[in-house]
Amino acid sequence: MDFRSIPRDPHDFQQPVTAEDIQAIARRAFGDATRVAAAVELGGGMYNTTYRITVVCLHEPVILRIAPAPGQQFSSERELMRNEYVTVPYLSPIASLVPRVLFADWSQDVIGRDWIVQSHMTGVPAPERLCAYPRNLWPGFFAQLGEITARVHAVRGPHFGPVAGPGHHTWSAAVIASLSAIADDLERLGLDAADVRKVAELAGEHHHVLDEITEPQLLTGDLWTVNTMLDPDASKPVITGVLDLDRTLFGDRAADWTIRMACAKQDERTAFWDTYGLRDTSGAATWRGLVYEARHLGAIRLERHRLHKDEGVRDTYTSMAAVLTQLN
Repeated sequence: MDFRSIPRDPHDFQQPVTAEDIQAIARRAFGDATRVAAAVELGGGMYNTTYRITVVCLHEPVILRIAPAPGQQFSSERELMRNEYVTVPYLSPIASLVPRVLFADWSQDVIGRDWIVQSHMTGVPAPERLCAYPRNLWPGFFAQLGEITARVHAVRGPHFGPVAGPGHHTWSAAVIASLSAIADDLERLGLDAADVRKVAELAGEHHHVLDEITEPQLLTGDLWTVNTMLDPDASKPVITGVLDLDRTLFGDRAADWTIRMACAKQDERTAFWDTYGLRDTSGAATWRGLVYEARHLGAIRLERHRLHKDEGVRDTYTSMAAVLTQLN
C-alpha cells in the first residue's frame, strides 16, 4: 500500500491511524478480499481525520473519515459523525452536492473510533480555487452559497437541537442546553466559563424571546467556504460539493454559523442575501442574535484551546464581554 500520513505531534487533537488499520477498515466495508492500493491523509479539516483511499476493486477513490477517539470529544461536540449520518435524509434538497454514504461503523471494534466511508466528490476546495478568480466574480460564489443555505433552511425538523438528539420541545431549552454543555467543557479544561454561564442564565430569564421561534428549521451548523468544492475548470466559481455537515441542528435559522459568516463583512459576501432572502432585523431578532453570537464564541473558545491558540482563547473573553454588555 502507498500510505501517506500527515506528520503530527502525539499531543495533537487529530491523530492518524496505521496502514494496517486502513486495510482492516476497507475489509469491513467492502469484504474480506479487499485490498487497498493507496491511502493519503488529507489536510484542511480540524476535527475528523480524513483519507482518500484507492481500493483495487473499486472504479474510483473513496473518502474515509475517522472520528476522534471518544475520550477526546467534548460533550458539546459528542458523536458529530453520527449526527451527520442521521442528517443525510434531511439533506435531500441538496443531495446532488453532498457525498454518498457507502458504509458507516459505530461499533468501534476495528480501531476504537467511529468511521464512515463516503463517495469522492469532484472539484477543488473553495479556499484553494476561489482566489484564482478575479474578485468581481466572487459575488457569484456567495450567491450560490445563499441559495444552498436557503434550501437547507427550508427543511423542517421534529424537534429543537441536534438532528440526532437530544431533542427539545422549545428553542430556548435547546439553546440553554448547548450553552451549558459548552460551559461544562470549558470548566473541565480549566478555563473560565462564567461568561457563558451568564448568557445561559439570561437566555433562561428571557426564554420567551427565544421561544418566539416555534418551527424547527434545519441548520447547516458549519457551512462556509471551507466546506465547499468548486469546479476546477469553470470560467467562474461553480460550487460542485458541500462537505462535513456534522454540526447540523434544528432551530432558528439565524443561529446558523453560515448566517454569522454572511453578516461578518460588507464585501462580496453581501451577494449571499440576494438569493437567501431578507433577514429579520426586529429588536427580538437582534437580542436572539447576541445569544447566538455568545454560543458561537463559546464554541470558538473550545476549538482555539484544542488548537493551542492561547491568544485566540483570550480574545474570546473580550468579545464575549462586549456581547454581555449588549444583552444586559
